[in-house]
Amino acid sequence: MISFKTIRARAEKRKGGPKGLAKLLPARPDAKALAKLPDDRILAEMTKRVFSAGFAWSVIEQKWPGFEKAFLGFKPAKLAFEPDEFWHALLADKRIVRNGAKIMSVRENAQFVQAIAAEHGSFGQFLSKWPASDEIGLLDLLNKRGSRLGGNTGQMFLRFVGWDGFVTSRDVVACLRDAGIDIAEEVKSKGDLAKVQAAFNAWAEETKLPYAHLSRICALSIGENYQP
Repeated sequence: MISFKTIRARAEKRKGGPKGLAKLLPARPDAKALAKLPDDRILAEMTKRVFSAGFAWSVIEQKWPGFEKAFLGFKPAKLAFEPDEFWHALLADKRIVRNGAKIMSVRENAQFVQAIAAEHGSFGQFLSKWPASDEIGLLDLLNKRGSRLGGNTGQMFLRFVGWDGFVTSRDVVACLRDAGIDIAEEVKSKGDLAKVQAAFNAWAEETKLPYAHLSRICALSIGENYQP
């Protein structure tokens, strides 16, 4: 596996030098802010990622005010105890995307968020204490205890709530493969995820950078060079 300084140098060359690259990086993850994130915002982000999977993100964004109203502001305590009639009515609610399986995932994830909050004080507190060096363990938990939060959906949920982790996008995987990591073009197996985790752990130790920055720099170092 190559040193991350080689990857970073390549990204800087493609994106206008160190300052140009720095402008394209996400905000540094803030564990304290994540710990304070209310459970309704956690559930809202879970829902947005679930509905965005395989769908045009722009449509979900345009409809989002309707989602907030239809799902009662994503208050887990309210949604977890709504009767079946409430959920069946949502199948005809034009304020949202009427996908039955995804609608029911909100009910299940409301219960999931409640359960984790009962164990750890809040879902945000739970996430803030989970180490970035074990993202694959967290993704496994989301997949097993949550609804429709497996694969890339779980990774994007973590990214959007501000948890410090990598995302196995096409360009990130291409970067890893170019760096000598023996993984498939689509990272799905536990074995490949373990190799990805090991690579980012090594680079985090080398650079002391957040995993979110490592992931983003990796993506910007390869593939189609879109200009900012």
